[in-house]
Amino acid sequence: MVKRTKTNGDSKPVTTAQRLGSVIKSARDIMRKDKGMNGELDRLPQFTWILFLKLLDDAEKVREEEAFLEGTLDKYKPLIESPYRWRDWAADDEGMSGDDLLKFINNDEVTLRDGTKSPGLFAYLRSLQSATGRDRKDVIRQVFNDVTNRMISGALLRDVVNKVNDIHFDNSEEVNILSNLYESMLKEMRDAAGDSGEFYTPRPVVRFMVKVLNPQLGETIHDPACGTAGFLVEAYEHLKAQCQPKDWEILQSSLSGIEAKPLPFMLAQMNLLLHGVEYPEVERKNSLARAINQIGIKDQVDIILTNPPFGGEEEETLKKNFPPELQTSETTLLFIQLIMRLLKQKQKSGRAGIVVPNGTLFGDGICAKVKERLLTDFNLHTIVRLPNGVFSPYTSIPTNLLFFDASGSTEDIWYYELTLADGRKNYSKTKPIQDDEFNECLAWWNNRQESDRAWKYNFRETYDKAKAEAQPYWDAARESETIANQCAKKVKELDGQIQTLNASILDFAPPDHIKAQKLQIKIIKDEQAEAREKERQQRQIAKDSQAKGDGIYWAIFNLDKKNPNVLDDFEHLPPEQLVADIWAKEQRILEILGEIKKVLSDNKNE
Repeated sequence: MVKRTKTNGDSKPVTTAQRLGSVIKSARDIMRKDKGMNGELDRLPQFTWILFLKLLDDAEKVREEEAFLEGTLDKYKPLIESPYRWRDWAADDEGMSGDDLLKFINNDEVTLRDGTKSPGLFAYLRSLQSATGRDRKDVIRQVFNDVTNRMISGALLRDVVNKVNDIHFDNSEEVNILSNLYESMLKEMRDAAGDSGEFYTPRPVVRFMVKVLNPQLGETIHDPACGTAGFLVEAYEHLKAQCQPKDWEILQSSLSGIEAKPLPFMLAQMNLLLHGVEYPEVERKNSLARAINQIGIKDQVDIILTNPPFGGEEEETLKKNFPPELQTSETTLLFIQLIMRLLKQKQKSGRAGIVVPNGTLFGDGICAKVKERLLTDFNLHTIVRLPNGVFSPYTSIPTNLLFFDASGSTEDIWYYELTLADGRKNYSKTKPIQDDEFNECLAWWNNRQESDRAWKYNFRETYDKAKAEAQPYWDAARESETIANQCAKKVKELDGQIQTLNASILDFAPPDHIKAQKLQIKIIKDEQAEAREKERQQRQIAKDSQAKGDGIYWAIFNLDKKNPNVLDDFEHLPPEQLVADIWAKEQRILEILGEIKKVLSDNKNE
């Protein structure tokens, strides 16, 4: 009998994308009925672990067929044993349901249909361990270590499982479509997450950064704060376009990432698997937990693409993994130091693209010291300034894209200011930034000219000039410090003399001798007081001179440069400049009023 093409109510053929979209919508609608579900932040993780197990079993079936065709099925070792494979407990639409299904998934121990006692599904998955510790079994264990089944209705869970049975991960067309649908769900979860949406970077931003860094097959790409693996997925797609069949293994070993939080870690694994990465090399840990001086050449990579968490603060123990003079609790600054350490330095220099908040550009103190190292040891060649609201609703903080490499110190920094489309004041979750808004910047990237959006800042010239101007003050500070130290030494020596003279005064000594000794002590004390005062003065001179030199030098590490090719936008001037501008206008108004008053007075007298 001929199998009919499915149709909708209008008798039009239903596309695969429409069918899968309908399956996912139905599954999510079912989950909305469950009292244990509380919004998208619950529903997508729940849906993800269910999809994850279906994907694993479909992939396992393909490998079993390959082993059968190669005549090695007797040596084939399944990833997940019976009865924990999807085909064992989920594939039959009339299979396990209700409380039996919930117990099988949730309980540490269950009684199977044959009467034997075995671990529950999650307990079994959390026990998986490979011999090497770097196998898909270990990925499964890491994913399910923090997964919980949030559905409290076993019947509704059965209905969701049955919907997922209509998805076929051994069909490449379905996988490609589902990967795009999954990305849409990630965005929806980001929009619903508010402050918890930090692990999602708008995909137009991600695609732009991947395009300009242009990873090549054979290069290693790393994201130390990978979230849901947006950068890794786009880098993978970029590399895949360069691949021949013989390059498959190289492609599969090109990507790595680290994610500290359990939810984005699971979502990252699913995202990479859906896009074709067979063994995602994503570790669940904190990238900042390793002492930076323990990172060696073997750990370094060609490319880093990342969006570190904004405004985060790290615990005291993690700060100690960084040099004492650069220790801070600000997450972004720690990640910049980590990235500098992770980039390849020799042979072919590594390159990086990172997202940073505006405060990183103008920050002083430790922030300025981190930027000093970045600019003197690395080539910060481009800063792309993004419009307001690109990361809304997660944050309204203005953001920038920094691009640098390990080819040497910074000479020139190119700025490119991405502006809002005409008539728009901000982006929002319903009207986000689009890919085509980066087109002009992409065209400019390899053919750079100054314009109303782009300008060049000669950092090296500014740096050399600032050092030359600051050096006399620093020299004066060192000279004063030397004099102050000499004075302190003299005070100590005079103190010794005073103690010696005091010890030589004996009760039975002649009065004239005692009087002379005390006079000598007074003279030395006066000399000591003069030395102390001189030391104090010289310390103050040293402090003031050092401050003047530092003020000149550290100011150059404020990279919050305004576009010199456009007129100031009054609405976006810094507060202090706004106040100064208003005050100047008020003063001028008062002057004009005074002149008018004088003219009126003179006319009256006439």
